[in-house]
Amino acid sequence: MAGESARALQFAMLTAARSGEVRGARWSEIDLQAKIWRVPAERMKAGVEHEVPLSDEAVELLKKQPVHSDVTDLVFPGMKLKPLSDMSLSAVMRRMDVDAVPHGLRSTFRMWAAERTNHPREAAEHALAHKLPDKVEAAYQRSTLLAKRRQLMVDWAQFLTTATEG
Repeated sequence: MAGESARALQFAMLTAARSGEVRGARWSEIDLQAKIWRVPAERMKAGVEHEVPLSDEAVELLKKQPVHSDVTDLVFPGMKLKPLSDMSLSAVMRRMDVDAVPHGLRSTFRMWAAERTNHPREAAEHALAHKLPDKVEAAYQRSTLLAKRRQLMVDWAQFLTTATEG
């Protein structure tokens, strides 16, 4: 895959993040040493900061990404160094002749975690930044399960890499 939109789609795949979060990703949110992406609350659907553990594949993609720090903090800038359009990632999938939408990648991640792994349901739900529907459970479950999510994302990246090589 080549181009900003394609690399943004690849990053969305590797992180199971919403396309809007990826299109708005800023270098100032990313800590390559700690392998973490901190998406601020104002860009999250639930309005809560979300820490995304980055696999080695996601870090490598970011390391290859050009930085335009003199004009923009965006990781995946579009035309005129503004955020990519809402349809840019969908357009990449259409050009690849994939009958799906970027948000479907999140569903694929969730089904893979449920059907092909032994990772806890809660870790997969946290990875997708979903709120717990049960208010009682949410009151007691305050951990973000970062260590478990880190391994989940490593396994997901390995699955994606194996799937594309095969």
